[in-house]
Amino acid sequence: MIGVGHYLGLSAILLTLGVLGIAINRRNIIVILMSVELVLLAVNLNFVAFSVFLGDLMGQVFTMFVLTVAAAEAAIGLAILVVHFRNRGTIAVDDARQMRG
Repeated sequence: MIGVGHYLGLSAILLTLGVLGIAINRRNIIVILMSVELVLLAVNLNFVAFSVFLGDLMGQVFTMFVLTVAAAEAAIGLAILVVHFRNRGTIAVDDARQMRG
């Protein structure tokens, strides 16, 4: 039988992959955005696992709010990325740092 520990282990693996993706890959903005999404999915998996384990629906409701915010963040991030690519011709993170002013 699959218990809460299995879900927590999977969530730890997803969280580790997301953090490593952010820390190691500093060149590609798309990979960084996908790594942030992995971290958010790891947190959501924890919320749902504990919600089912405790018999309370609040974790699942909160997960829906987090998924909504994550979808909006991804849409806005990709829109900024498209505008940056049109202006600069590249999506390298080093070029994005020049926008600081």
